Amino acid sequence: MRRWNGWGEETVEMALPASARALLSELLGPSTPLEDATLDEVVKSVPASRLAGLGHALIETDPELRLRHARGQSLPDWLAMRSGRFGVFPDAVARPESGGQVRELLRLAGEHDLVVIPYGGGTSVAGHITPAAGDRPVVTLAMTKMNRLLDLDGTSGVATFEAGASGPEVEAQLRAHGYTLGHFPQSWELSTLGGWVASRSSGQQSLRYGRIEQLFAGGRVETPCGPLDLPTFPASAAGPDLRELVLGCEGRLGVITELRVRISPLPETERFETLFLPDWRSAFECARQLTRQRIGLSMLRVANRAETFTGLRLAVDEGQLG
Repeated sequence: MRRWNGWGEETVEMALPASARALLSELLGPSTPLEDATLDEVVKSVPASRLAGLGHALIETDPELRLRHARGQSLPDWLAMRSGRFGVFPDAVARPESGGQVRELLRLAGEHDLVVIPYGGGTSVAGHITPAAGDRPVVTLAMTKMNRLLDLDGTSGVATFEAGASGPEVEAQLRAHGYTLGHFPQSWELSTLGGWVASRSSGQQSLRYGRIEQLFAGGRVETPCGPLDLPTFPASAAGPDLRELVLGCEGRLGVITELRVRISPLPETERFETLFLPDWRSAFECARQLTRQRIGLSMLRVANRAETFTGLRLAVDEGQLG
């Protein structure tokens, strides 16, 4: 199960190396851990839902479920979760299983003047999924149950997914057929395909596979005015591309329910190399030359002195560091 007050799964523990603890002490000085609120304590603080009497099968008002969909993954979110000071909670969570149910929920929201917050993997660091205080009840529409690969066309290289598929779910379903999407944002393990399009994300291997706008071939969006279908078509000079309306929309246009994406055959091998160069100017020039020569790299990243030093100290023990 996902952690309710941090990143990742409850069953996964990652110990901080001694070198990392030493570095943090050097940079920040001595510290005293803050006391963590317990899940039971915070659940008791969740106020009664303003939608408790709505009586709709898709509307869930369980306090713990509302708590688990109240915050993203920014530092302010983590401080709020660890301290138990969440502030505002959604009044309900809806977990549809089809585009038709999303359409029904939007109709319901219109009838009852509800605020709807689309929720993919809950990895936002910009406050997108945090409810604002107000008189209108809030429903968080979580896409968790819409995570299937619906179609794969090897001839055109296009796969159709439901929008709630997380990064690992996307890659596992494609790899079973010998393909990859190749889109790996830093939030990959928890974020969703629909969220990548809605936030116009960039993967760490975009140099080869492309940013999400190059991979997004079409799909379907449920809006308060009805469905918007975005057909897959080749590059055209015949006018505006409606896909640009959806890319980066952050859920304001509607709820993305289905996506068609351009996929690639799995590479036979992958190899990642690290080069250490004497100064920033040399590293920048190396990256510039590699880019201009269009060498077939999937990822090219330059880290400055501070990032390199900090990254190594946080990641490895003293023996490896030497």
